[in-house]
Amino acid sequence: MRDFLLGLRLLLGAGRSNRIRFLLMAAGSSVGVCCLALVLTIPSILDAHDGRAAAREPRTASARSAEATLIVQRSDPYGSRPFTRVFVAPGQGDARGRDTAPPGIDRLPGPGELFVSPRVHDLLRDEPDVKALLPGNEAGVIRPAGLAHPDELLAYVGTTPDALAGEGRALKGFGYDYAPFPAVEPGTLTILRFALGTLVLLPLALFLSVCARLSAATRTRRLASLRLLGLSARSTQRVNAAENVAAALLGALLGLGEYEVLNQVMTRTGLPSLRWYPEDGDLSAATVAVCLLGCPALAWFAGRAGARAAATTPLAVRRVAAPARPAARGGLLLLCGLGIVVGYCGLALAGRPASSTGPNAFLVPAGVLLTGLGLVLSLPLVSYALARRVADRTGSLTLNLAMRRNEVEPGSTMRVVSGLVVLVFAASLAQGVLIQLEQVTRPSSPVQDYSLALRGLTPQQQHDLSRVPGVRAHALLMDSWVDLDTLPDDAVPDQATALVATCGQLAALVRHSEGCVDGRPMRLTDPNSSVGSDLAPGTRFTFRMDGDGDGGKGTGRTVDVVLPAEQVVYSAHTPSAVGNAALIVPPSALPAGAGPEAGLLVLAGSSEPAQVRQVLDGIAAVTPIAEIELVGVNIQGLQQIAVIETLLALGMIMGLVIGVGAFLVSVTDRAVERRAHVTAVTLMGARPRTLRAVQVVQVVLPLAVGLALALVCGRLAESSYLITGGSEIQWDTAGLPVLAAASVGVVAVAVLGTLPLVGRRIDPELIRRD
Repeated sequence: MRDFLLGLRLLLGAGRSNRIRFLLMAAGSSVGVCCLALVLTIPSILDAHDGRAAAREPRTASARSAEATLIVQRSDPYGSRPFTRVFVAPGQGDARGRDTAPPGIDRLPGPGELFVSPRVHDLLRDEPDVKALLPGNEAGVIRPAGLAHPDELLAYVGTTPDALAGEGRALKGFGYDYAPFPAVEPGTLTILRFALGTLVLLPLALFLSVCARLSAATRTRRLASLRLLGLSARSTQRVNAAENVAAALLGALLGLGEYEVLNQVMTRTGLPSLRWYPEDGDLSAATVAVCLLGCPALAWFAGRAGARAAATTPLAVRRVAAPARPAARGGLLLLCGLGIVVGYCGLALAGRPASSTGPNAFLVPAGVLLTGLGLVLSLPLVSYALARRVADRTGSLTLNLAMRRNEVEPGSTMRVVSGLVVLVFAASLAQGVLIQLEQVTRPSSPVQDYSLALRGLTPQQQHDLSRVPGVRAHALLMDSWVDLDTLPDDAVPDQATALVATCGQLAALVRHSEGCVDGRPMRLTDPNSSVGSDLAPGTRFTFRMDGDGDGGKGTGRTVDVVLPAEQVVYSAHTPSAVGNAALIVPPSALPAGAGPEAGLLVLAGSSEPAQVRQVLDGIAAVTPIAEIELVGVNIQGLQQIAVIETLLALGMIMGLVIGVGAFLVSVTDRAVERRAHVTAVTLMGARPRTLRAVQVVQVVLPLAVGLALALVCGRLAESSYLITGGSEIQWDTAGLPVLAAASVGVVAVAVLGTLPLVGRRIDPELIRRD
């Protein structure tokens, strides 16, 4: 306690500059704690989403009685979001629907009544066509307790038992222990936590360490003076740690307050694909304990480590003796991590890729973390070796001055560039996580097909749908018709699905086609499919037409098509909406102003998640009530990808803020600490332009080397993760130019941030004080 009080007395009585440095340490710690609280709260936000979704999930039974309440649940895509409609028919035993009401409403809706979420309430006002999906009159709005998130599309629709007699199940109550469609799958959440930990927590630990080591040289000389005055080595370390702990504790309190403000702001503005209520983001006791105890504990250890030199060799510190060569422990960690990830990459190149089961489930994350930690801890050694080699061989005064300073203070390099280096390393891992998750939740085909029933679509809507941004091809599918009354009892009718398209449309819908001739019907043959193989040439198929081309009531007009012998050999994507077609019919074969009575409109576009969401939103703008089938894609999986992309983007933003903050704090502190050296060199005749070049080279050269190492190590770590995860893409060459360009941008920002740090006013008093 005596050492702690001495540290506080020195803090308060060491002058204005020391108090300003203390406030800067507290401010930097507050930013770090705010980011830490946000990362730790994300799982609780997702759990709150899933908890409310699970609490309102209906529990049903197949056995029905006259007293039972019947229920049917539908979840369809509305644009790129799922729209859940729960049709309820209260039974005689619960006529008012109060005994089994789900969370968020006081009673079940009666026939002709609606309970809707706030977002659906807005849709009914802004999009009148949505009313066709929700028969009835609005009786109330669902409260937050019954919604997974504020933007959810949910409606309870009251109806009669007769309307649900075919599909309705008896309602037993509401509530399960698990959500049917969690915001993020449990296995994916583990990967997400690992990615966010690498993106945020590792740079955060470095940032907090940097804040705890501000004005390290000045403080070390002051502590060395206390040691020479008779203070024990252990007490010297405690005095330094006391100041760090006080700043970290104040910063932690400020950071928790900043998070509360940020939580209120973000719940009102929202993030893309992720919204939550303010109470979902409330700080838990565990999060508060981690922030209030973890941050001061880290500052304590950093303070004791920073005072070790002053406590053990005070004379060397006061006389500015040449420091020892940096330890090789960081290099050993880097070699161990690279050994693991390179080993997995080598197995893949040898044709024997490892899986993520067994020991590999532990070794891959361990290899990635060892690589990242070793990359940071080896930077002083790399900077020392590079500076010494360049200084010994260069004839440039600028390079010589810069490299000799880096050789004397290699540890400062880690504080300056480590945050940006870790950010580039973590960006590779985040890209690998996105690649694997996208392959799991979307088809491997580069083309995404959408099918919409023609019934209810006007010719103008069909034209507008084919022009939706992102749609690259469109066609019609129609099913043949047979008059069953004219068939013998034991006869099996020949039926076929025809694709109404030109040869150009066919080529855009499939992977490959050959032999197509425009203007006449032809047989479709896929060597990888048996569709239509049992149909003999000359078979006649009849297709019924409607009068206005909107799939409405039939007019009795028909089109007869004879299956020809000529065929088009094609290869369809997997999956594909046109894979069931047995023949292709030119659009000119249909009567003018008529369309198939029973058929589908097929649209095709890119399978990239962003493009899929764009097409779905475009379809909803043209026809809000159309039922859309995403061939091979689950809308909940698409929504989950959007949530994960948002969280990873949030992690990247926090990592960028932390990395840039650590860089700016370190460079500024380094410039202030070296004012005496700059003054001495200036009085010896160095020009300001030379000093600026020295300052830039001191930072940019080790930063460039560190970023190059981060690119190489990050790509190897990403490839090992993709290989063991069973990804089809194991070597992500597409993301390398983006990261390389980002690294160049980081270097350019570092140059601009370093230039103003050489002061214009030279004060010789700095030398006397030193």
